[in-house]
Amino acid sequence: MSDRDEMIEQRLNEMEVKLTFIDDAVQALTAADADQSQRIAALERALRDLRGELSSMRTAPADDPHNEPPPPHY
Repeated sequence: MSDRDEMIEQRLNEMEVKLTFIDDAVQALTAADADQSQRIAALERALRDLRGELSSMRTAPADDPHNEPPPPHY
């Protein structure tokens, strides 16, 4: 094998190692993206539920404090 062939083989090996690391990083990022998407969806559902509860609290008729019975110590 000539020096040039050895150099090409060494460069190919280095590129294969780098490609392996890049592939692992892409897989990790894909998994993190999927996890974050699920978390965001859950937070959006929770926010929608809280907004609905707040809206129903605002539209519910307020109890008149004058209609409440006096506390037991009176």
